[in-house]
Amino acid sequence: MIFGIVTHAVHKLKGGKIYAYEPYVREMNLWAKSIEKIIILCPISDGSISKIETHYLHENIEIIDITNFNIISIKNILNTILVVPTILKKIFLVAKKSDHIHLRCPGNIGLLGCFVQIFFPFKKKTVKYAGNWDPKSKQPFTYKLQKWILSNSLLTRNCKVLVYGKWENQSKNILPFFTASYFEKEIIKIPKKNFLSTIRFIFVGTFSQGKRPMMSVKVVEILKNKNYNVRLDMYGNGVEFTVIKEYIKSKNLNSIIFLHDNQPKEIVKQAFQKAHFLIFNSQSEGWPKVVAEAMFWRCLPISSNVSCISYMLDNGNRGEIVDVNIDEIELSDLIVANLENESSYQQKVLKAQNWSQKFTLDKFEKEIQKLLKE
Repeated sequence: MIFGIVTHAVHKLKGGKIYAYEPYVREMNLWAKSIEKIIILCPISDGSISKIETHYLHENIEIIDITNFNIISIKNILNTILVVPTILKKIFLVAKKSDHIHLRCPGNIGLLGCFVQIFFPFKKKTVKYAGNWDPKSKQPFTYKLQKWILSNSLLTRNCKVLVYGKWENQSKNILPFFTASYFEKEIIKIPKKNFLSTIRFIFVGTFSQGKRPMMSVKVVEILKNKNYNVRLDMYGNGVEFTVIKEYIKSKNLNSIIFLHDNQPKEIVKQAFQKAHFLIFNSQSEGWPKVVAEAMFWRCLPISSNVSCISYMLDNGNRGEIVDVNIDEIELSDLIVANLENESSYQQKVLKAQNWSQKFTLDKFEKEIQKLLKE
């Protein structure tokens, strides 16, 4: 089988290997196990390999470079007009050569792929929609357009669209799915976490306004000022990193808040195993990977109610669901309530762990192989 991937994920070529964002590549390596050849259509960068990137394991990969584009300025719009015809032609050729077409959405390249796949109604197709599928959520027009095309069984035929969460009134194309981070063999016994010593918080993600890393910092600062023995470990980077660093320094919080930058999966996993709380007040998500990872290791997620969070956290029985506009004082009060009712906390983290550990990479691989055989 020739498996054609159309993606906006930036790839890098180093030492004869193909690198990209680790969670994405980890997933694609599972798709590739029973495939003879892969064709990847994607933007290619000559940048250095970061700690959160890894390489494909498949030995027969053809990679086709395309120009990344956006429409956030007049200059970029003009550039887009010039490059889109070439990208459409390349997507068409990949689809023609492939036995199975795999689109990664949402994204600009995914949108073009949605249009092209219409002309291949008899080829097997899968779409991984990694964004928020909630029909009621506010989203850019291009995202809504992708969702409309993919949901239309006349335009999108012979295709399974993998989405996060279970939503009412969906077409036959739409298949509720999940993402996994760990294999069954990685499961270890996590000792019961009490509040007798340092209460550990964790933030994992991009340092951007949408992920609101400053919220975690200010909540821990408030708890410190209330004389709680707290610590916050932050993993990731982004445009807000310097702002966070300067705030920590100005408030003399260096002894309780630690910036670790981007780190490999294993280091972050060990941090989850020690942490009591994940603060995740993101404004938009698909499948919140870090929430599922926190649950896996008996770390209580406190998350804004976006995408499929209510499904993952069972309406608050497996974690704390908060309004996206909650402020740091309200959030700190919620944490204090958990600290003062440890039995409730322990029940929730145990339920969270039991649920999350059902979704391993082993199960994920089995479900993928079923899709490829259908």
